[in-house]
Amino acid sequence: MSVSIEHVVETIWKAAQAGVYFPEELKDKLTPRQGYEAQLGILARHLAAGDAHVGWKVGLTSKATQDVVGLYEPAFGFLLRSGAKVSGAAFPTSPTIARGFENELCLTMGSTLEGPGVTLEQARASIAAVTPALEIVEIRGDLKGDFSLALADNVFHKAFVTGQVTRPLPDHVDLSKATVDVFVNGRHSEQALGSEVLGNPAASVAWLANKLVEFGRRLEAGMQIMSGSMTRLYPAKAGDAVEARFAPFGTVTARFQ
Repeated sequence: MSVSIEHVVETIWKAAQAGVYFPEELKDKLTPRQGYEAQLGILARHLAAGDAHVGWKVGLTSKATQDVVGLYEPAFGFLLRSGAKVSGAAFPTSPTIARGFENELCLTMGSTLEGPGVTLEQARASIAAVTPALEIVEIRGDLKGDFSLALADNVFHKAFVTGQVTRPLPDHVDLSKATVDVFVNGRHSEQALGSEVLGNPAASVAWLANKLVEFGRRLEAGMQIMSGSMTRLYPAKAGDAVEARFAPFGTVTARFQ
């Protein structure tokens, strides 16, 4: 059965205003492409409401995350100015929507990239700055059960938290060899490498440029790209304090309350 993207966007937008996500009438109704088209329609609604588009996120990039949800291809979502937070930010928890965080690098584009055919080398050369970052996510529905609707829902994105910027990105720094040490409530949880992100976080930039062209878009200079998590998705509860130490880029923290 065909579905109008305009109808999908209107349904998701109105439901979200009422605190309802993954509207029942849309479940199992969308293809992945329609999910992305609806997501971009929702982005347009945010811009019309006065927000600003500041970049993109790439998700499902680490094997740890892919194994959790049983999906083995990346996905993209959008970043808004309203969701950009600085290190130390606090986030409320909810009894009805689970929250969590992922440990990522936030990459700032120094030049515009347009697919198809963007290579890893071109992507790496386009990165002007790197910031240690956390993505704050909300589990608003069933990612594995209805991937297309999750795409329309912006792949569970809520906000992103960034630390001190490294600008320019030194030529000798290999992003695949960057590390992150994750601490929750002062206890070390794990260490992970940048190579967990599609082999190299710059590969997320290349993938994104080559994917966006399918929708008539490109990566614009100045945009921020959340590269995808180097670790599994961590659940968060009220009282949790998170610290992610990225070498050689610095530290980013957040609290849940």
